[in-house]
Amino acid sequence: TFDGTSWVLTGAVRGTPVALTAGATVTPDFATANDFTLTPNQNFTLNNPSNIVVGQSGSIKITQDATPRTIAYGSNWKFSGGVLATLTAIAGRFDTLYYDVRSSTHIEVNLLADTR
Repeated sequence: TFDGTSWVLTGAVRGTPVALTAGATVTPDFATANDFTLTPNQNFTLNNPSNIVVGQSGSIKITQDATPRTIAYGSNWKFSGGVLATLTAIAGRFDTLYYDVRSSTHIEVNLLADTR
């Protein structure tokens, strides 16, 4: 419900993950969803997203195809200790990047690797 100044949530909020288009550069549009899926078809760069809003959080679920792919990151993606996350290099495996937007140029990221 809307109380006149903000939305008051009394239950779970759910959204359907949006599939990102695979390519050499992948640019999430944060206005379309909080959660995304991706099956890369080549080594790629996860570009800085468009429509960044402070406070948004979500996930990017990555499934390796038959040939394991590598990932590079745009400058806004920030990792613990400054160490970039590396995807699991095994075909068919799953990795999830969990993100939290701190500013328009700082998106904290954690990797949950090789879930099975």
